[in-house]
Amino acid sequence: MAKQGMDGGRGRRPGVVNSAKRSGPGRGFWLALGLVVVLGIGLLGYLASRPKVTATAIDPNLPPMKAEGYLLGSPTAPVEVTEFADFECPGCGQFATVTEPDVRTNLINTGKIRVRYIDYPLPMHKNTWDASLAAACANDQGKFWEMHDAIFANQDRWNTEATGRPRSVLKDLAKSVGLDLSKYDACMDAETHRAKVQAHLQEAERRGVNQTPTFVIGGKMYPGALPYDSFKKLIDDELAKAPAKSDSAAKDAPAPAALSKDSAKSAKAGAK
Repeated sequence: MAKQGMDGGRGRRPGVVNSAKRSGPGRGFWLALGLVVVLGIGLLGYLASRPKVTATAIDPNLPPMKAEGYLLGSPTAPVEVTEFADFECPGCGQFATVTEPDVRTNLINTGKIRVRYIDYPLPMHKNTWDASLAAACANDQGKFWEMHDAIFANQDRWNTEATGRPRSVLKDLAKSVGLDLSKYDACMDAETHRAKVQAHLQEAERRGVNQTPTFVIGGKMYPGALPYDSFKKLIDDELAKAPAKSDSAAKDAPAPAALSKDSAKSAKAGAK
């Protein structure tokens, strides 16, 4: 009778391991590794595509800003932000509809900052002048920011790609925010505020603004539609330099932003 080998008669030589039972990484390991790789690629893509915050120092020899613009927030807020924007600019629309609601809730309505909007109608946008004039006419009736919100919320309905007759759409928006249309029509027909819009445009050119939106914060210009976290970081840096603000002064900040956001929603819903 043949002797059994050291493997108990299973036909393997001592020291040889069956390949089917060889130890090594299992299926779960490779799935986990694949997930890590995918996440890593996604992170690298995000970092590469994330808007980079760049700054340009403003020439200290420039004369004080002459443009009046449109102010939102408490006049006593310790930090003022100036925004140069074009109503037809997609990036400006993105900032106004995506980022600005958080800016208003967390920074403007709490009395930390005030924002001065200065329209900068770019020549490649044929309908933007009508939008600037419409917003200025709304300002006559104390509803610039309501109209501002409605214009940006409905940008795809009145811009150059959508129509060659933007005024009819803008009039619908004026109605939706509660303007007296007889006064609005008279203001638009006479182009009452053309000189004002022109002065705003010239102010942007004088200061070397070459992109919309551009934000002036603490003596520096920041181009592009800044995401909220980047915007807030810049504000926090400026607030750290500003004198402490009393609680009573903070309570004086007006809260038109919430009304403006509601007006924009109703405008978009009612104008469809």
